[in-house]
Amino acid sequence: MAPGKYARVDGRRSSSRYCSTVAIMVFVALCLVGVWMVTTSSMVRFQNTDVSLESENKVKTHTTDSKSENNDDNDNIDNSSNVAGGSHELTDDGKSNQFEDNAGDLTENETKGDTDRNSNQEEKNENSEENETDNKEKKEDKLKESSKDENTEDGSENGEDGKSQMANKATGSVEMERNSDDGEKESEKKTNEMKDGKRESQIDESVVINKDEEIDHGSFAKNNSVELLPSGSESEILNEYSTQNGSFSTQATESANENEAQKSSQLESQYVYSWKLCNTTSGPDFVPCLDNWAEVRKLPSTKHYEHRERHCPDNPPTCLVPLPERYMHPIEWPTSREKIWYHNVPHTKLAEVKGHQNWVKISGEYLTFPGGGTQFKHGALHYIEFIQESVPGIAWGKHSRVVLDVGCGVASFGGFLFEKDVLTMSLAPKDEHEAQVQFALERGIPAISAVMGTKRLPYPGRVFDVVHCARCRVPWHIEGGKLLLELNRLLRPGGFFVWSATPIYRKLPDDIGIWEAMKKLTEAMCWEVVSISKDEVNRVGIAVYRKPTSNECYEQRSQNDPPLCQNSDDPNAAWNVPLQPCMHKVPVALSERGSQWPEQWPARVDKTPNWLLTSQVGAYGKPAPEDFAADNEHWKRVVNKSYLNGLGIKWSTVRNVMDMRAIYGGFAAALRDLNLWVMNVVSVDAPDTLTIIYERGLFGIYHEWCESFSTYPRSYDLLHADHIFSKIKARCSIMALVSEVDRILRPEGNIIVRDTVKIISELENIFKSMQWDIRMTYSKNKEGMLCAQKTMWRPKDEETIQYAIA
Repeated sequence: MAPGKYARVDGRRSSSRYCSTVAIMVFVALCLVGVWMVTTSSMVRFQNTDVSLESENKVKTHTTDSKSENNDDNDNIDNSSNVAGGSHELTDDGKSNQFEDNAGDLTENETKGDTDRNSNQEEKNENSEENETDNKEKKEDKLKESSKDENTEDGSENGEDGKSQMANKATGSVEMERNSDDGEKESEKKTNEMKDGKRESQIDESVVINKDEEIDHGSFAKNNSVELLPSGSESEILNEYSTQNGSFSTQATESANENEAQKSSQLESQYVYSWKLCNTTSGPDFVPCLDNWAEVRKLPSTKHYEHRERHCPDNPPTCLVPLPERYMHPIEWPTSREKIWYHNVPHTKLAEVKGHQNWVKISGEYLTFPGGGTQFKHGALHYIEFIQESVPGIAWGKHSRVVLDVGCGVASFGGFLFEKDVLTMSLAPKDEHEAQVQFALERGIPAISAVMGTKRLPYPGRVFDVVHCARCRVPWHIEGGKLLLELNRLLRPGGFFVWSATPIYRKLPDDIGIWEAMKKLTEAMCWEVVSISKDEVNRVGIAVYRKPTSNECYEQRSQNDPPLCQNSDDPNAAWNVPLQPCMHKVPVALSERGSQWPEQWPARVDKTPNWLLTSQVGAYGKPAPEDFAADNEHWKRVVNKSYLNGLGIKWSTVRNVMDMRAIYGGFAAALRDLNLWVMNVVSVDAPDTLTIIYERGLFGIYHEWCESFSTYPRSYDLLHADHIFSKIKARCSIMALVSEVDRILRPEGNIIVRDTVKIISELENIFKSMQWDIRMTYSKNKEGMLCAQKTMWRPKDEETIQYAIA
């Protein structure tokens, strides 16, 4: 090397002496440094230490008095180190990131202790002579670069040439390192990739399965098998993941969720929820669509019970219905079938009028129900068994599972059919038989306020296994049998119509005339008379008819009266559709619903209907049979792993349940072993899957959630709302729906909401403003879940609903 090229600034040593020193030093020091470079992914920075501890007294670094010169020196050394090692990075404050804990940066060998490193260094020194030579050359280059920087800073004439040589030698160092360590680096790279992949997988899994952090632990029961939400998008709603203890979410997820929550909170804080009591003529029994007196007064006629049909206001109420005085938590099933609290339904008219028929009686602070009715004074259970004896093929709870009871009274018939494993949809109008449906619901028996007037009932065609009428006061024979033809639409081919009425067994002129008219009408409808028998205990007669299973009889009639419906007439169309005095043909093709009777209960509940074809697209986008099966398994997991154990709900107190957005009835099917019943509601703007629900041996109803439901206040113990609020918000007032939820939910009843995070956050604030108890909230991937319990709280101010004042 040229004399003076590596001379010290103070001139105390010559260039030849300096080179000799370097030659001696390198052999000892760079062995360790070279091995260190191989076994670690980062180089030790030269500006903080000398070449090695062993050479501390042989080579000294130059310290300048100028702060700016020292900074420049550090920058140059760092750049050289980055080129050679490829792993140094500086943070904003100039410190190295060398020791930051980055997932996937460290290999297994690099995490060993100092003892292992020393052992590896000795082994390397003994077995790698070629690496020593390479490392010696690299170290010489480094020292020359450092010395050249010093000379350049002091204005050496060879500054520019020195910079060029420094860059070249640094590049050469990189090449030498790559050549010597190529095999080992490749191995380390593969090891790192494998470890990185494993770490990434573990991190992703933590994000999915860690759910406890966002749960309100005050009310949420910890359980290793709890499941809460599926994946974020609704198209993937069938995919659930189980919660596992010991997993942690990422800071990115936690921060993103918190930011979203704060944004929603800031937005919602702008709104002040102010509640008032609804001041109406009906008071605690207010049903908006049935108590719209302003519309009823405008009706030109009431001869077809038009005044008992639905007349919904344009703007649904957003006030809260008051509670009856001295209201108490309802008596639990099955005790409630026999008695309820008088002050919960403080009506005595039925007890006065129908007490002798054992409908209902007053007994102190209770209303009691002996189980009787107009046609079965001595109890509904005997009456039910008598029907079975008269028509063995009816096979309660096996062949016959879903029943429609028209003119149900207090629904004792349906209440005692539960013992036979039969579900009964009981209906009666809100009329002079005061609160009959309200009594039924308070007892824990399914019922709906409805009337057979001018419109079809809100059920699809061919779904009920049995239709029952016991002195239901419906004039079936008038106007061409229009009302009986509506029952024909609802009755499954091969299903039974059980009629218990005075024309069957009395000989009064009116009764005889009705009986003759009914015989003529049912014969023209091709209904087969299965049995006409007399119950000696109740001293009543019962006629049982059976709907045909083929079109042969229709084709052989001498007169087309009642006429067959047009092919364009859809028997499933039932929402605000006028009654038609015609009959629909019976489906006969195997691929058509209704051509075959479902399997016996309970096998039918999990059976995919044979008429669901793979060519059909299901509600979630899969082929219909796959969609059905996936939904069924999904709700089994959710109910068993989350709802039954994880929400803090006391299920023994739950009797009346509503699924506000049922798809295939999977939620109801998953609850079938509990002592409760589920009203499955299919929205009129959703895919029409209600026929599938009935095929499974479950029941439900069509409804438009922009309007109030046809039930009394305080009807249900539990509401299940799966993405109904977000769908309604796009069409009508979410506050009106919240008010409706409050109306139909019993105090101390619960609601489970699954919806978007934004909706969940909004509902949480609304429910809190109503003084509800928030049992649990949870969110993941923009999807949220909320469980809340209604309280006894009612506001003090009132709002008069003008259309509801009689």
